[in-house]
Parts: sequence; C-alpha cells; structure tokens
Amino acid sequence: QVQLVESGGGSVQAGGSLRLSCAASGRTFTSYTMGWFRQAPGKERDFVAAINAIGSNAYLADAVKGRFTISRDYAKNTVYLQMNSLKPEDTAVYYCAADPQGGNYWDNSPYRYWGQGTQVTVSS
Repeated sequence: QVQLVESGGGSVQAGGSLRLSCAASGRTFTSYTMGWFRQAPGKERDFVAAINAIGSNAYLADAVKGRFTISRDYAKNTVYLQMNSLKPEDTAVYYCAADPQGGNYWDNSPYRYWGQGTQVTVSS
C-alpha cells in the first residue's frame, strides 16, 4: 500500500512559479512510475507529467513543456513538480499518482494510487 500526500499548491499571478511536492509512504516508492495530473472544474483529469521508477525518463504534456519539470528524491520518497511561467489556464486541482501497473503513463485510469489533490490558482 502506498499513500500519497501533495502539498505546495496555492494562488499565484500569471508568470509566477510554484513547486508541488508529493510525499509517498511505503518501501516500494522506487518501484513505481510517478505521475502528475490536473483537473479543472467541469473538465477531465489530464496528464501533466510523469517520471519513471529509476528517474531516467521524464515526460511532459505539450501544454507544459518548457515551463514545468518533474523530478524525484529517493531519500525523501518525494516527487516534485516545478511549475514556472504559470498561466491562468494552469488553474486546476493537481493530483499525484503512482504505479500505472504497466499501462500508459499518460493515461490516468491505470494508476493504482492517488493523492488527495492540491489546488493551484493562477490569476491574470
């Protein structure tokens, strides 16, 4: 069993930055691909970023490439999402997820574990 706890959300003006953290419990953190997804009101939960189990490959949605980065700290069992040059369209609840169980990393449905979400609001 893995528990995920996100933090770091908040309100920021356009052009600003935030860093989201996802702290994972459990000894199997290093075994899982980790992902970030976001969901705006009335919309589907969309892929934002993912990083594989050994941290060698990172994947970003086209909408955030060049602005967001994903990383993981094995000593802290934590995954980060650094968000720069934020835009109002980045406003959403951001969710951390673990273990797509062999499915596609960009697809939210295979992920076995989810955090509770953290709100990010970007004003213009």
